[in-house]
Amino acid sequence: MSDSHEPTDPAVHPAAATGRLTGTYSDAAVMSVELTADRDLCASCPAHAEQALGSVPGVEMVHVVIGTPVLHVRYRPEEIDLPAIVARLREHGIRVGAEQTTLRLKGLRCASCVSHVEGALKSTPGVLDASVNLATERATVSFLPTATDLDALSQAVRDVGYDVAAPPKEGNGAEEDDFAREQREREAHYRSLMRRFVVAAIVSVPVVVLMYPAILPFDMTHEQMRATWWAQLVAVIPVMAYSGRDFYVGAVRAFRHRQSDMNSLIAVGTAAAFVYSGVAVAFPSLFPEERLAEPFFDVIAVVIALVVLGQALEVRAKGRTSEAIQKLMALQAKVARVIRDGEELEIPVDEVVLDDIVVVRPGEKVPVDGVITRGRSALDESMITGESLPVEKAEGDEVIGSTLNKTGAFRFRATGVGKDTALARIVTMVQQAQATKPPIGRLVDKVSGVFTPTVMIIAVVAFLAWFNSGMPLSYGLIAMVTVLVIACPCALGLATPMSLVVGVGKAAERGVLIRNGEALQTASELDVVVLDKTGTVTKGEPALTDVVATGDLDEDELLRLAASADSASEHPLAEAVVKGAKDRELAVVEPEDFEAIIGHGVRALVEGREVHIGNRRLMGRIGVAPDAADPHVDRLADLGRTAMFVAIDGGLAGVVAVADTVKSDSVDAIRRIQALGIEVVMLTGDNKRTAAAIAREVGIDRVLAEVLPADKAHQVHALQAEGHTVGMVGDGINDAPALAQADVGFAIGTGTDVAIEAADVTLVGGSLLGVVHAIEVSKATMSNIRQNLVGAFAYNTLGIPVAAGLFYPLFGWMLSPLIAGGAMAFSSVTVVTNANRLRLFRSSVMQADAGGAA
Repeated sequence: MSDSHEPTDPAVHPAAATGRLTGTYSDAAVMSVELTADRDLCASCPAHAEQALGSVPGVEMVHVVIGTPVLHVRYRPEEIDLPAIVARLREHGIRVGAEQTTLRLKGLRCASCVSHVEGALKSTPGVLDASVNLATERATVSFLPTATDLDALSQAVRDVGYDVAAPPKEGNGAEEDDFAREQREREAHYRSLMRRFVVAAIVSVPVVVLMYPAILPFDMTHEQMRATWWAQLVAVIPVMAYSGRDFYVGAVRAFRHRQSDMNSLIAVGTAAAFVYSGVAVAFPSLFPEERLAEPFFDVIAVVIALVVLGQALEVRAKGRTSEAIQKLMALQAKVARVIRDGEELEIPVDEVVLDDIVVVRPGEKVPVDGVITRGRSALDESMITGESLPVEKAEGDEVIGSTLNKTGAFRFRATGVGKDTALARIVTMVQQAQATKPPIGRLVDKVSGVFTPTVMIIAVVAFLAWFNSGMPLSYGLIAMVTVLVIACPCALGLATPMSLVVGVGKAAERGVLIRNGEALQTASELDVVVLDKTGTVTKGEPALTDVVATGDLDEDELLRLAASADSASEHPLAEAVVKGAKDRELAVVEPEDFEAIIGHGVRALVEGREVHIGNRRLMGRIGVAPDAADPHVDRLADLGRTAMFVAIDGGLAGVVAVADTVKSDSVDAIRRIQALGIEVVMLTGDNKRTAAAIAREVGIDRVLAEVLPADKAHQVHALQAEGHTVGMVGDGINDAPALAQADVGFAIGTGTDVAIEAADVTLVGGSLLGVVHAIEVSKATMSNIRQNLVGAFAYNTLGIPVAAGLFYPLFGWMLSPLIAGGAMAFSSVTVVTNANRLRLFRSSVMQADAGGAA
């Protein structure tokens, strides 16, 4: 790699690497890692590597083999870990990439489970990062494939007491099959939980009645009461063994790994109640007073029933959060018509292969991605891009799989099938984003790591405090059980991921793909949005805007002759003139003679008339005075348009002007962004006059013009230095450094792959209204997350001391495991239900679309 390939911005480097752990832990506790780039490292890479790691404590040696893709690092793992090394290298321009995989987890119950699994994965050698989402029950792991593998990752999860489901199948349609299987498993889990709830509920009713004999229409003797206690003891055993078995199995597994989680709290609480009640029934003489020997079997049955019911409702509500994925999956066509050996065949869509010729008729879905080879039509792409109007397609145009053909029939060549279709990539991006965490979620991670053991300590303290107060033993035990039950961290663990799953899905409904939770949170905090002009605010291609006749010809004839002369030119401005004439249905003819005059314009003979089109220098060269057109040229220049003089048979005939015109929805989008309290800045390499004209047209006050491509990232950094949180919207290769520099990069989906790769948010449809939708969805999602977190923290902050009896004079009636069980289940369902409210959210863009449709 030569020095010319050195990146202009450290965030964008061509080397994407994997790594191999080549050393072992020794007496010196030194580990070696070999990082392998996908291309040879340049001569400046050793300096970058040395600068990145040379002074870092724990790094003993850095060696780059110039001309090869190999970089060696020796380090002490007790002082610095592999992810930190990789991060430092990336910061200094050497991107060490990794493979990413998603593990479907089994046995997750609460925020503590999340922290246990994440910790196990992150401590696995070769793992760079791991994120576990409780709502989707998935772990997203970034790792060096030559340092670890899927088996090692799965084993790390099992080592901490959880399990990994079988990986999804490969191939076209596999995502849908796997998703459908997940849905079936969720339904089966829901039905299983409901069966357990019914059993516990059926047992709970007579147990509760017998525990409070005063409600019975007859009196019972003490002997009869003791007989009912024995019956209750026998009755709750199947409740514990069947309805509550997951709690006890999970608790044993957690204790075996020296951990604690929700299962531990429920299992310890109900087991303590059962042991105490069993001893009270079997050995009443052990207690000094008869009143101390009353059991509370009702606590066991009712708490298990309520918690299991809460879990069932939670599972059902979780299924609704994946509605966006379900909608995307439903878009996939089931069959395709292909031409093979001259015969039209109808085959399953997953059997379509690259370069197949596919036939699509009116009203049918496009089965896969491709390029039209014959015919034309209008396609409804709203399900992918969010754009409400059908898009005209003709030969040579690209079509997107799963979009709807509205009018004509056409054939196309398949260019993207299976997991390489746009729909499959969108589904993957949405699922990956849903599996990540916003920064606010890290607060929950920190709290959940110590939450459960802290609760256990509080429960023991509550028991000892009541015991030492002289109150009956049962009071202390009830306080302990109540604390354990009410403090289950389910709501805390669900608060962030549930809202994130729904929010990312809502964004995707309008073709806005948010890459991760961090981008979603930051998008809600933007106060400046920078718009690249060409291809973002404007269409990115010149179009005819004005025709001014200054001679004897009328405008149509002037344009017809000019377009005929330009028809032999390949210059973009000439093509705009020709297209403008054809759009007006003028008869453009081929010139009889044509000459391109470099730097000046063109000369052509059209129907026996000599036509010159070009700049002022061309007019001077042929001896034509352009003064009569100067007022028009100045006016057009003020509007940001490029004017070209037209001379016919040696005399000035008029002026034609072209410009990169503003997209139809740019003005509306910019107005909506500003209405959110965000300043809009336009960034362009164009001259200040043209930039100012476009800015006036779209309502932008601040313009950064004549900016070189290499300086765009610097301009974004300068805005950040002013204290702004900056979003950058662009579509070109030269926008990639600025997109990476911005706090949130928005890539126009119709732009280049490089820009999309560097961005945090992709706008599939290419409309700036997608930026509005993304920001509004982000704000709504973060508001929802904060509501959930405030509710979850408030629930535990208030519930635990009340359950412990701290406010007994005021809230003594709440010192009950039954109330605690109901409150715990209610808190989880409340969080999930609140997150699902986001499914009803409609951004201003969606509301406008609905109003237009109406």
